[in-house]
Amino acid sequence: MSDISSLSQLLRQSGGQVRFFDMGRRVQKLSTEQFEKIENQQTPYPYPYLQHAWIALMIWNPKNKEQGAAWFLKLPLDEQGFLIQAVRDDLLSRLLKNAGGILQHEKTGEMPEDALKDNPFSFKPDQEKMALFHAYSTLASSEPASQYYEHAEQYFAGQIGFDNWQSLGYQGIADLVVRHEKNKNSKLLTKAVPLLPDVPFEVLCTCIESIEPDHQLFEALSLRAEQTLERGTASANHIAAITRGISNARNTPRKQEIINKILQSDYALEAEVIVSIATRCHETLQEPATLHLFLEKLAIGSAGQAGFSRVLSDLMFMPALRALILMQFRNEQRSEALSQAIGEMFGANFK
Repeated sequence: MSDISSLSQLLRQSGGQVRFFDMGRRVQKLSTEQFEKIENQQTPYPYPYLQHAWIALMIWNPKNKEQGAAWFLKLPLDEQGFLIQAVRDDLLSRLLKNAGGILQHEKTGEMPEDALKDNPFSFKPDQEKMALFHAYSTLASSEPASQYYEHAEQYFAGQIGFDNWQSLGYQGIADLVVRHEKNKNSKLLTKAVPLLPDVPFEVLCTCIESIEPDHQLFEALSLRAEQTLERGTASANHIAAITRGISNARNTPRKQEIINKILQSDYALEAEVIVSIATRCHETLQEPATLHLFLEKLAIGSAGQAGFSRVLSDLMFMPALRALILMQFRNEQRSEALSQAIGEMFGANFK
């Protein structure tokens, strides 16, 4: 055990199969190679959220897939986005105290359920992300989807009526979305998007943010977004959900166009909407005009000064955005409201 110097080594010696997922802004896969480079400080964490790496590990016995465990780790990052080695070493030390159970996995086929008990680096995902993690986990291990999958499939196919959504299970929707490339599910969802009532549509969008929708599904979401913005009667929560639904699509001019339309609307003054853009669509903010509009709306929006400072602190943690944001801060065309918000955040003498 004393020869183990990394989490990757510990997991390899357990004899179990491992899959890694990021659980921060959305649920998305991390490769084993990515995780090892992150752990060894060879690359910064690709998806930082609130200055932390939010990582899920799915661990199972290849001889018996029913015997496994899920670990959820919240690890602080340094100012450059790298995993702090002292934290990794502390976590490894704590896990090695349970290594007897972990390293016996290959012999006994059992994984220790309490490996992270009382561990300061563990966290409990919310119900939404747990459903998506479970959907990805069963797909990765070639296990069947949940018992709610078939009902969700029937609902989005229009077989039980789109108004009869009350009995839908979130897990079933997550299973259907994560399996979007199977059984023509993506086509099924694309046809359903313009017909769905608000509530199931919003839930669908919060699941779609964790996949990369194909062109047809993205276009259906974009058309609904435009029609909703034109009517101007939707709630801020609904617009935030739409933003999340298109957020993981490829960053095309069409996607940039939709985000700009949202930012040009009064909806962008609502905290739910501006935060959904900041946390899910941050790559669109690399366009200077979009970033300028975003900052102006954030400065005068309902999130207030506390929200302005919190959102900007998170965005400036991303190397691709930090320099661009600082350039906008020095933009002579910025409004008085934005100048005042910057002064409140950094001090009146900010240059």
